[in-house]
Amino acid sequence: MHTQSLAPWQHEHAFLGKKHHEHERRTWAVVLLATVMMIAEIAGGLLFGSMALVADGLHMSTHVAALSIAAIAYSIARTHMANERFSFGTGKLGELAAFASAIILAMVALLIGYESVARLVNPVEIRFGEAIPIAVLGLGVNLISAWLLHDHDHPHEEEDHVEHDQGHHADHNFRAAYFHVLADAFTSLLAISALVAGLYLGWVWLDPAVGLVGTAVIAAWAWNLIKSSGALDTVPSRERAELVRQRLEVGDDRVADLHVWRLGPGHLGIMAVVVSHNPLSPDHYKARLSGIDGLSHVNIEVHSCPSHEARDFR
Repeated sequence: MHTQSLAPWQHEHAFLGKKHHEHERRTWAVVLLATVMMIAEIAGGLLFGSMALVADGLHMSTHVAALSIAAIAYSIARTHMANERFSFGTGKLGELAAFASAIILAMVALLIGYESVARLVNPVEIRFGEAIPIAVLGLGVNLISAWLLHDHDHPHEEEDHVEHDQGHHADHNFRAAYFHVLADAFTSLLAISALVAGLYLGWVWLDPAVGLVGTAVIAAWAWNLIKSSGALDTVPSRERAELVRQRLEVGDDRVADLHVWRLGPGHLGIMAVVVSHNPLSPDHYKARLSGIDGLSHVNIEVHSCPSHEARDFR
């Protein structure tokens, strides 16, 4: 059989998100912004003695690393999406990058917590007037970055009213990058509040204290990212898996084995074993799954069994 005659049964394994290219461009733009602001905040914080500003700049440096990982993952996934070495495409590279970003975010929280406790024990003089403008500038840059990385898309409606699972359509890599700059914006806002209070009320202790608040919030965000991006091969939606089973189990047809997993943003893989005393072709069973959102790679194995064994599956 000639290779050309196999074309109807072949398909690409490019399981990238619909907005992959746009997300890649936006992420690289934010990397540039974060790098410039990182240098300004660390230099300004050391010069003017602000713990909150130094903390913001220090964890901005780790965000630059994390955002760079996200951007590089986009580039590698796009470049190698047709590489046959990746059996199920490069869609999961974003998940791995998001998981790495979540770990870095957790380390950021620990670093801020450690530095804040150290400054509570050993306070340092803060030049509030010089530090506040830099913190305000940092907040502005972070808000611009957050806007660039905010995805306004909503989950699509599905004809079978499957419960919306944002984890199916979500680009976890883009989401992780968004939470990094959101953490920066939150820390910048805390820094400004602490610096203003220190300037007008003399509450020098508030500067490192808000660092501890930032530690708790950022650690919570990091934990949520770890859970969502680390679940690589878990069933993305029980409702969707049950819908697949219901569609395949018609009459005496029964599903003996079913695997549903995420291949990339908006892409699901299905492997199912169907047994029946009157089996049909695999294409017939695949047609039953039409209309279910996101099924990009479907493999169905069909087996025949005696009538009395088929009844046992009921």
